[in-house]
Amino acid sequence: MRVLIQRVGSASVEVENRLVGSIGPGLLLFVGFGHSDSPDLLPQAVRKISEMRVFSDDNGKLNLSLRDIGGQALIVSQFTLYANCSRGRRPDFTPAADPAIAEQLYDNFVALFRETGIEVQTGIFAADMRVNLINDGPVTFFLEF
Repeated sequence: MRVLIQRVGSASVEVENRLVGSIGPGLLLFVGFGHSDSPDLLPQAVRKISEMRVFSDDNGKLNLSLRDIGGQALIVSQFTLYANCSRGRRPDFTPAADPAIAEQLYDNFVALFRETGIEVQTGIFAADMRVNLINDGPVTFFLEF
């Protein structure tokens, strides 16, 4: 499981010119799954991300979590996080999980994230999405579980 985390002032996602998810200050999570990923990874990932201290305190130090600031999360599926670009000019997506398995993992990840009490918005799995964001910082992290 790979997650690209961006701290945002706001973010939204559209599908076919229709707004499907929108947040204010919080985290935009691009989430991808590989062949070896299992549901066992999800609780650890949710806990880690929801508790990461990536927001500034009054002294400008990264000491506050998403929960601490009352922030929101926008979770967007992104299989391209598993692209192999080491050969040729076309990315190879063979390392990405089968779409049916990835969708199930994605849905479970979103459900677990919602259980934290943090407000969660989402994109639509496998849709052609337009993601808009105002990156705050910029602060971006790449996690692999």
